[in-house]
Amino acid sequence: MFTGLIETTGTIVALAASRLTIAAPSLAGRWRTGDSIAVNGVCLTALDARESTHFAADLAAETLVRTTLGSLAPGTVVNLELPTPAGSPLGGHVVQGHVDATGTLVSLVPLHPALDTTDWRLTVELPHELAAQVIPQGSITLDGISLTVAKVSGQTIEIAIIPHTYKSTNLYSLEPGAHLNVEADVLAKYAAQRNHPAEDWLTANYLIARGY
Repeated sequence: MFTGLIETTGTIVALAASRLTIAAPSLAGRWRTGDSIAVNGVCLTALDARESTHFAADLAAETLVRTTLGSLAPGTVVNLELPTPAGSPLGGHVVQGHVDATGTLVSLVPLHPALDTTDWRLTVELPHELAAQVIPQGSITLDGISLTVAKVSGQTIEIAIIPHTYKSTNLYSLEPGAHLNVEADVLAKYAAQRNHPAEDWLTANYLIARGY
């Protein structure tokens, strides 16, 4: 499990025969072969950990279809997060690393461009099937980043980005038209199933188990 608080960024080195290689020197020594690592919000299994500054990961066919990872070119900056240890504070929200679909970056504009430090306004267009799972002030994960939705207009959402998030993630490197991995809040997913009586007991048990 992850929280959507990005620890660092890495760089795509290569993608060959569905195997992705990423340079992540700031995480050197913190993973072993078989460990989970979230790459732009996608939970992957780290391979070839003997190379301390790089790791590789195999991309399943489903991952290639559902996420952006198969289209990332060498040199692309990606967000990285290691799993949250049991008992650690959940600073963001529950992120599974199971991407639902991809969205499209509409704009990312500074609110105070004349200042050295400014907040930003992120606008993203979501696929139709995710619209019902997103609400104002609810959580959403974009490229692995835990964010709070400020406004929903049909399939378009707006999000306030603080300077730290802008500088510490891959957001600074994105241009309008870029595709982002989207994971809806897991609680919203269960809530969206409330119209299906056969699945109500799953919703209730999930919420009870987590103290809701």
